[in-house]
Amino acid sequence: MRALKRFGADGIALLLATAIFLVPFSFMLLTAVKDRVQSADLDFAWPTSWPVVQNFVEVIEARDYVLLRAYVNSTILTVVSVALLVIFGAMAAFVLQRRAGKIGKMADFLVLSGLIIPPAIVPTIWLLQGLGLFKTLPGLILVEVAFNLSYAVLLFRAFIAAIPRELDEAAMIDGCSGLRLFFRVIFPLLRPVTITVILTSSVAVFNDFVNPLYFLPGDENATVQVTLYNFQSQYNTQWNLLFMDIVLITIPPLLLFVFFNRKIVAGMTAGAIKG
Repeated sequence: MRALKRFGADGIALLLATAIFLVPFSFMLLTAVKDRVQSADLDFAWPTSWPVVQNFVEVIEARDYVLLRAYVNSTILTVVSVALLVIFGAMAAFVLQRRAGKIGKMADFLVLSGLIIPPAIVPTIWLLQGLGLFKTLPGLILVEVAFNLSYAVLLFRAFIAAIPRELDEAAMIDGCSGLRLFFRVIFPLLRPVTITVILTSSVAVFNDFVNPLYFLPGDENATVQVTLYNFQSQYNTQWNLLFMDIVLITIPPLLLFVFFNRKIVAGMTAGAIKG
């Protein structure tokens, strides 16, 4: 009887989750393949015509192919930001885990503060202007790394805690220096959690809308999320093109989660299982 109740509860939860995801997604797809007049109704009506190719071409050609430039910018932003997050996050987590003390406690407080305290936009702009990095892609990369570093450090640190210290001592006896110990011995063992950090951080950076809007304005510097403004105006919104743009920028993160969902979960739970 308990198994039946549990199966029923799991089935209801699965149906609710499916409905919550599929209803907005189906509405988005339907609106994306309608013409401009019918899409203005914003309903679930079946399209009377299917201008899929026309909508796709208009989205690509909008504002002198801004979406293609945005994909290039978002790709560079995501790849460089995630690479720096993995390297700096893993190194910081290793030091914090292996050298606990008063300074370590202060560092832990700062890491947790990075997750709790919301980022300050105006002081960050002032800092970037002082460094000459405002409205530049390197400046936005530093912002993404700073805002997502706490999350990466916490994941890496939980995994490193499960690696025995005797491994460090054996490597040091064999003549490994600090950097060599980390990159030759510790970092290869972090592969499961590294994959998790790469996938989750890639989706977060690629889907970021607020930071590029504030710190990297302008069509030449646009990222994929900021292109949503291209099809909105004060008096009229081209809903079919707006939702077609949403479909195009939703595909990469969706494919990542579909194909690597198990690796994400495995990496987030590996440290707890080993411990």
